[in-house]
Amino acid sequence: MPKYKLSAEERAAKKERKEQIQKLMSNLDIKDMRDINSLFKEMVESILENSLDAEMDEELGYSKYDYHNKETDNSRNGHSKKTMKTSFGDVEINVPRDRNDEFKPQIIKKQQTTLKGDIEEKILSMYAKGMTMNDISDHIMEIYGLEVSDSTISRVTDKIIPVVREWQERPLDSIYAVVFMDAIHYNVRCDGRIVKKAVYIAIGINMDGKKEVLGMYVGENESTKY
Repeated sequence: MPKYKLSAEERAAKKERKEQIQKLMSNLDIKDMRDINSLFKEMVESILENSLDAEMDEELGYSKYDYHNKETDNSRNGHSKKTMKTSFGDVEINVPRDRNDEFKPQIIKKQQTTLKGDIEEKILSMYAKGMTMNDISDHIMEIYGLEVSDSTISRVTDKIIPVVREWQERPLDSIYAVVFMDAIHYNVRCDGRIVKKAVYIAIGINMDGKKEVLGMYVGENESTKY
C-alpha cells in the first residue's frame, strides 16, 4: 500500500507544531522527583482551569469573544484565585467569574478546597500514553457524573483534548544515554475506602545530560510485575 504523503501546508504546520512543543518541553528542566511532582501539579491545574472555562461557556451560552451568539445580559468578569489541596501539594487555579454571580461550577464547587483523589487519578490517566479521544471523553464523564448536561461534557472535552494531545504527541529524541523508571504514590478513594495508587514515570537522560519525562502510566501499586 503506498504511503500517504503530507502536503506542503501539512508539513509546515506539523513542523511548527513540533517546534512549539519542543520549546514548551525544553522549559520543564526535570531534575528530580520534586520537579516531576511539580509537573503533575501543572497538569492538574491545566485540566481544572480548562474545565472551568468550558463550564463558563456553557453557563453563558457563548464562547469567549463570540459575541454574535450572546443571548444574555450576563458576561465574564475576570478570574479569582483559588488554592486546592491535592496529593501533589497545593495547586493555585484561576476560577472564572460572571458579573451576575450566577456561575456555579461543578468540577470544583464554590466552597470546595480539596480535590478528590479519583479526579486526580483520571486527570493523570488522560495524560498517560495511548488514550483515545473516546477514552478522554469517558474520563470527563466519570469526573462529572450525571450532574451536568451532555453539552457541558462536550465543551469540556473539546477544551481538554488539545491540551492532552499536545503532551501525548510531543516529539522525543531518537537516542537517550540512560532510561530508567520511577514511581510516585498518592491516595485515592475507591469503593468507599482509601487506597494507594502508583504513577510510573519513564525518565530519559538525553545526550546533553538533561532529564526528560518520556511517559507515565497509572497502576494499582508499585510492583516489578506491572
